[in-house]
Amino acid sequence: MLLPKPPPGMQLPGPAQLAWLGDAVWELHQRSRLVRYQASAHQLHRAGVDHVRAEAQSAALEFLEPHLNAAELDWVRKGRNAAGRGPRRVEPAIYGRASGFETMVGWLYLCNPARLQELLSHFQDSTLDGPV
Repeated sequence: MLLPKPPPGMQLPGPAQLAWLGDAVWELHQRSRLVRYQASAHQLHRAGVDHVRAEAQSAALEFLEPHLNAAELDWVRKGRNAAGRGPRRVEPAIYGRASGFETMVGWLYLCNPARLQELLSHFQDSTLDGPV
């Protein structure tokens, strides 16, 4: 299987940078979904925070894992291994899985946005992407 390559002239960032980007992409996905609900900005903010925290990202990865190919799983592993311990409020295993998820999302955003959209579409009818 040929892996998607970054755009010409662009060197692929490392796992930490991809996780940073992936976190922003996931948050934008959640905000784009939540803005359709009739709610105050405060309610939308609280719902958004709940959907982008490490526990939610770890659950999102668990939901998507059956749909991931070998290259995507490899980026999850790279991100998980680069994660470090994380904040005290989150178990290290959950933080690592969330970091792996973010890394994969960041990589797909740069290298294969169509595949990223395909994977994100799995959340449309999921309780993980539930209402405010």
